[in-house]
Amino acid sequence: MASPSPCLSCGACCSFFRVSFYWGEADSAGGQVPDILTSKVNHVYSCMKGTEQRPGRCVALLGEVGSQVRCSIYQNRPSTCREFSCHSETPVGNPDCNRARAAHGLPALPDQAWETLDPVG
Repeated sequence: MASPSPCLSCGACCSFFRVSFYWGEADSAGGQVPDILTSKVNHVYSCMKGTEQRPGRCVALLGEVGSQVRCSIYQNRPSTCREFSCHSETPVGNPDCNRARAAHGLPALPDQAWETLDPVG
């Protein structure tokens, strides 16, 4: 059984970065992100409410940062969230993840120890 994602005890990215995305991802434009949780940034972009300025916190984030969190719209979250990787869950890491963690006084996540596959076997 896989260990739970470090994201479930973090939430730093959701309360550090502005979560901007193309306005067409909102449900009124045929997307899946609930309009009521978004704010207009400009004629091209929207963002999740609560992330418009710093310090910020996404309105969809539930729980306590650094303890236990979850996204209340996980299945309908914007592409920006879908594409943001936890530092220790990708072969190349994500320095933005650790930057957000540092801003909240959380320790950096270690680099993942990825095994090199031998294509010859």
